[in-house]
Amino acid sequence: MDDQSLVKSVLGGNQQAFEFLIRKYEKLVFHMIHKLTREEVMVEELAQDVFMKVYEKLPGFRFDSKLSTWIGTIAYRHTINVLKKTSKMTYKSLEEANEEQFFKEKTTPADILEASSVSQFVQKNIDKLPAHYRNVLYLYHIEEMSYPEIVEITGMPEGTVKNYLFRARKLLKEELSKYMQKEELL
Repeated sequence: MDDQSLVKSVLGGNQQAFEFLIRKYEKLVFHMIHKLTREEVMVEELAQDVFMKVYEKLPGFRFDSKLSTWIGTIAYRHTINVLKKTSKMTYKSLEEANEEQFFKEKTTPADILEASSVSQFVQKNIDKLPAHYRNVLYLYHIEEMSYPEIVEITGMPEGTVKNYLFRARKLLKEELSKYMQKEELL
């Protein structure tokens, strides 16, 4: 079912269509929220709130963007607003943050043995990045969104999105190259 048919069906009162919409986009919503807060209970509550907002605002959706972009925008902005209100922001202003602090926790060969795959090791290092960097990296590489879509979701200027993506890749590359150098010495 394409997104236009899905929205039309939901607006027509089809409960199964709304459940399908939730299943189709829950991964995106959970990832968006989880990249901003690690509190699992809060992630669950925020996801429910997001889908309630989606349901309430769906009559106003005009397909000016992809449905996934629109839902991602709601998830991102709702989470940011709730975190600001509860003073549980998980990151400082990135201009003020010392990027090196995000890799204070040194990765050792024991960490590698803990991880059952290289992707888990990489994910562990991605999780150490500032929230905005993680989000942009996730949206671009995992959700395969374009710069304009990421701009729409986050409300950041395109130059900032590109800058954050560049910095995230650079930090990740630096951290992973440290490990690779250690491995070569062994």
